[in-house]
Amino acid sequence: MIAAVSLFIHSDQVLSITVSTQENVDTVQNITSHNEIYYWINKTNQDHSDMVKVILIGSSSEKRPLYVIKLSGRRNEVKRAMWMDCGIHAREWIAPAFCMWFVKYALAFYNRNTEITEMLNNMDIYILTVMNPDGYKYTWTTDRMWRKNRSVNKDSECAGVDLNRNFDANWCTKGASDNPCDPTYCGQFPESEPETQAVAQFLRSHKDKIKLYLSIHSYSQMLLFPYSCSYDEAPNHDELQELVKEASTKIRRYYRNNYKYGASAKTIFFLSKDLAPGGSDDWAYNLGIKYSFTFELQDRGQYGFLLPPSFIPQACNEALLAAKIIALHVIKKTEELSPTT
Repeated sequence: MIAAVSLFIHSDQVLSITVSTQENVDTVQNITSHNEIYYWINKTNQDHSDMVKVILIGSSSEKRPLYVIKLSGRRNEVKRAMWMDCGIHAREWIAPAFCMWFVKYALAFYNRNTEITEMLNNMDIYILTVMNPDGYKYTWTTDRMWRKNRSVNKDSECAGVDLNRNFDANWCTKGASDNPCDPTYCGQFPESEPETQAVAQFLRSHKDKIKLYLSIHSYSQMLLFPYSCSYDEAPNHDELQELVKEASTKIRRYYRNNYKYGASAKTIFFLSKDLAPGGSDDWAYNLGIKYSFTFELQDRGQYGFLLPPSFIPQACNEALLAAKIIALHVIKKTEELSPTT
């Protein structure tokens, strides 16, 4: 048993993360507003300067900073990394909660939990806690169901671009809209949005190091991989399929919860016969990150985007289990291809 570790943020909304065993972080009582997340990032950096580095990769349309947390084990430099982004869609509050939960878990259980220790000792982990800070704030102040960012669209009274339709992967084809008033508006051109630009530029500059890309969403309980912009199979489709199958099987075994899995176009969009062009996971895959995934967290529609705080611990544990399985596989495969010295 480990002593409880808690973080309390003094404002109307309180984040309380309690570490009570070596297996999980028991409760995240509330998802925080964006200013509180900035405070938490700075506090985490100060408290764990030996394992945490904060990197400013850009700013949002409304000039909010985009901070990436770099997690590293207490070891020499390595040539392998993974990326995780959360909150690309503003209303998906469980996503930023998971990113924060993951950071807190990693720091609490490094050198205590075998899997997270192996991950941190063999790869750097870059985490963008809120990719869409303007939209996220807007869901707190004005419209809880807002999806897009908050950029101003020329010649339209409608604001915002769907950041997950703004990457250069079959951009603005079937499944995206060129109407600024639609929730899946693709923007004026690929990477028209500063948030998309910042992420794309960072990934391009680290493409030789980043071996795994994870994008955290909700809801529907799915573990997905490319492609979502077409029905084509990725060259390593079978390997990716086996990974998400294993993760889904273990989630069902340990948490008695069902996650669908597969290539996005044939899984999440199968019934609608629609696609999702311009997605970050497809773009990352085409960049050369051959382990690229999207996790759709709880639930399956009972609460949807309004997931009660009491559901957060299990949702985070499920996503953590899937992330560990995939990350450890990536470490093993990349060691086989290029052994570390």
